[in-house]
Amino acid sequence: MTHPAPARVRQRLQQALFSVGLGVASSLCLPLGSAQAAEAMAYHIQPGPLGTALSQFAAASGVTLSFGSAQTAGLRSPGLQGRFEFYDGISRLLAGSGLQLRQEGPGRYSLVTGENTSALELGATTVSSNRLGAVTEGSGSYTSGPMSSATKFQASARETPQSVSVITRQRMDDQNMQTLEDIALNTTGLSLRKTGGERPEFYSRGSAIDAIMIDGLPIGYDSDTLGSATLAMFDRVEVVRGASGMMVGAGNPAGTLNLIRKRPTLDPQLSVSLGAGSWDNYRSEIDASNRLNASGSIRGRVVAAYQDRNSFTDAYSNKRQLLYGITEFDLSEATRLTLGGYYNREDNPGADWNGMPTFVSGNFLPVSRSTRYTPSWTYWDKENHNLFAEIEHRFDNDWKLRLNTAWLKSNLEMLGGSFYREDATDNLTLNIGRYSYEHTQKTVDGYATGPFELFGRTHELVIGGSYRHDDTDDGPGGGPDLDQFRVIVDPLNFDYHSVAQPGIVYNWSRKGTVEQSSAYLAGRFSLRDDLKLILGSRLDWYAYEQTTAVGDFSFGGSSKATREPTPYAGLIFDIDDTYSVYASWTRIFKPQQYRDVSGSYLDPVTGTNLEAGLKAAYFDGALNASVAVFQLEQENLARYIPCASTDGCYEAAGEVRTRGIELELAGELLPGWQASAGYTYATAEYLESNSDGIDKGDRYASDTPYNLFKLATSYQLPGVLERWSIGGALRTQSSAYTSFGVQQGGYSIVDLMTGYRVNQHLKLQANLNNVFDKRYYQSISNPAGANIFGDPRNMMLTLKWSL
Repeated sequence: MTHPAPARVRQRLQQALFSVGLGVASSLCLPLGSAQAAEAMAYHIQPGPLGTALSQFAAASGVTLSFGSAQTAGLRSPGLQGRFEFYDGISRLLAGSGLQLRQEGPGRYSLVTGENTSALELGATTVSSNRLGAVTEGSGSYTSGPMSSATKFQASARETPQSVSVITRQRMDDQNMQTLEDIALNTTGLSLRKTGGERPEFYSRGSAIDAIMIDGLPIGYDSDTLGSATLAMFDRVEVVRGASGMMVGAGNPAGTLNLIRKRPTLDPQLSVSLGAGSWDNYRSEIDASNRLNASGSIRGRVVAAYQDRNSFTDAYSNKRQLLYGITEFDLSEATRLTLGGYYNREDNPGADWNGMPTFVSGNFLPVSRSTRYTPSWTYWDKENHNLFAEIEHRFDNDWKLRLNTAWLKSNLEMLGGSFYREDATDNLTLNIGRYSYEHTQKTVDGYATGPFELFGRTHELVIGGSYRHDDTDDGPGGGPDLDQFRVIVDPLNFDYHSVAQPGIVYNWSRKGTVEQSSAYLAGRFSLRDDLKLILGSRLDWYAYEQTTAVGDFSFGGSSKATREPTPYAGLIFDIDDTYSVYASWTRIFKPQQYRDVSGSYLDPVTGTNLEAGLKAAYFDGALNASVAVFQLEQENLARYIPCASTDGCYEAAGEVRTRGIELELAGELLPGWQASAGYTYATAEYLESNSDGIDKGDRYASDTPYNLFKLATSYQLPGVLERWSIGGALRTQSSAYTSFGVQQGGYSIVDLMTGYRVNQHLKLQANLNNVFDKRYYQSISNPAGANIFGDPRNMMLTLKWSL
């Protein structure tokens, strides 16, 4: 028998390989031990439910084992410890169960009751160790199997002709990642900027990621209102870098994050987590899943999380809560309906509006990281409501039809303080604002995908369309009467307790809509067994309109894009079973709200991404590696020109080019040793000079570092220390600066982790972050504000009990 991965690798991957399918029995029931015995292998299977033990055994043995969940219901296994031949091992697991093994083909088996040779029950569970599954929960891995975040086609990282990464559930747990900020800080090629304590923005290849996906459904990312402070309901985050127009339509050529929800399970699953850490950081989470009827055709899951913490900034705290529920219904053998939703609330008393100021020169202030520059009564609160529905039908010819829709309402209530300068001194003027936002998104996407025959070969096709409607209803908003409120601040002697809360004059409001309709078509063509070609295109109809009112004065505008094409082309050549080379070309567009001298809106900004690289998948995908070179060009960027209009005039003439290289490695290096490492070098520059003082070759997006390196690892100790796991992370970046004179040298941050499994149900973990207490700014901007300190050294202890 061939063993494509070490036994320990397979054992740790097995829980990620569940998929619901149809088991058809067609061959003779074989007595145990009648086939040729395989070589002895080491097994480390703990006592517990028989279904779980069989899953672990199949994954460790390198076979596919199909059985119905009802067959093992209520049955337990004494476990299996030591070295056994295949048939000896499975015989010990099945002893006294009344179940018998039947061989369906090479490396494929099923279970039947006694001498029964009839067909297996519908909805049998299939466990395969040949590849990692898409679900990462329980896999113990830092990589995953197939994903569709880049092209709509299910494909492994090696089969995807673009730079992709995945942050798995295991890695999130090991590094105690709780927010999307943590994802950006620890993902290859991504950087984090913040324009305020609760306004994170994610950047890739010099541009902001302005659209994300949830289970493949695009939504506009809005840092003001969209909650991003809990990852408890997600199985993994898949990251695509470079233009992602085929998936999201309009946007920047930065890439996208695809947040994949946790799904219900057939078998009972329950976990409770309690955490306590620095700055009175307390967190609790419960996650429960099970079938909701005897047959398992209805399954449900609920996740609830709550966090109450202070921060290293004086009088700045967070209260965050999440309630997520999802239910799956098997309407028939081929049709599944999914319904669910979540409620997320983030109350942040003491949050700042736009961060720390500097001296007028751009030099940082000599102050403690706990220093507060907003009055004591400020806050930034978010509340999100979401409902979603999916229906999927599989046809007998392997085609699939899927319809996915979601409704999301995001609210903001804030009262904040920021600064501006009236002269060239170091003194600042305090600005106060009170605003309410309400943003509503409705999105639907439907597509059909499946195989077709052409020229004697099998290919794949996807055809679909989507619709998105966003409403903005912001206000009331405003600030104090400036004739009665005027506070001049010495940044070295500011007392946040001394500022009395002023009355607010509500004279501001904003209304707007975004409507986008799309149709897309793509094919994955098998030119040869070792050569695949992906060709696709998307057409978008985009309309934007917004009006802002301040007192009796209002202003605004609209823009449209009709039948805007977004092409995609990718070529993948398999050198052998491990290595492949690829090249891809794609583009994206983003409408503009700037007008030219004639009063017409500028053409959309276009971003074109050209990329080529080498990818590798070791141990059947348990370890993935890639190296890529890329070039990204943005054209039609707005450039100001003098004119008689009070709003100013612009021309679509700006051009920027980003070039770089990226390397990444993720997965299991050795049994029990998981790692993820990524390095990115990216330089962006202007291709033309302009009247704004920009010279050809000047650096673009200079507050994004040229060099980023990120490493994370964990190791389960062997032998008598096998209850212990250790790990850590390193992220380092080069210097960055802004056009306002604020600059920061490169820095490195080190984190450490250790875990101890008390028993099969209970685990204790400690995370120590910023071990050397490095003082740095997570974001830099201008002398008046938006310079955000990174977290000082902090610690978190987590106790997790699992069924």
